[in-house]
Amino acid sequence: MSSLSQQFPVPHRNFSVDIKGYKTDVVICNYDDHFLVIATQIGSMGTILHARKEEGMSDQPTFSVSVIFGKRDEPMLVACARQLVEHISSGSSKPLVLSLGLKDHSMETLKGIVSAVTENRLW
Repeated sequence: MSSLSQQFPVPHRNFSVDIKGYKTDVVICNYDDHFLVIATQIGSMGTILHARKEEGMSDQPTFSVSVIFGKRDEPMLVACARQLVEHISSGSSKPLVLSLGLKDHSMETLKGIVSAVTENRLW
């Protein structure tokens, strides 16, 4: 069950979903200058990524994703951040800070996270 709270100084949602048998806790925060998404199956922050849409002259948008802390050899985590920032860019120009603390790094898990976040979006 998703809840939207305005009591915290930052609009946010927190909820849990089951992805491939793992309880996955998700928090989405809408700060003035960034979106923060935390998705964890381990009860703590995991790899932290920064993703943003690049401003340019091209008709085709380009996106930049970098690992701030954590696993740098996990292309699926980068792909998840890129998919989320692509969804965000359709409604906002804010960059994304994403924390993924996952037991399972499969494509199915990452698709489940993207789906859960976009269904509960704050943009």
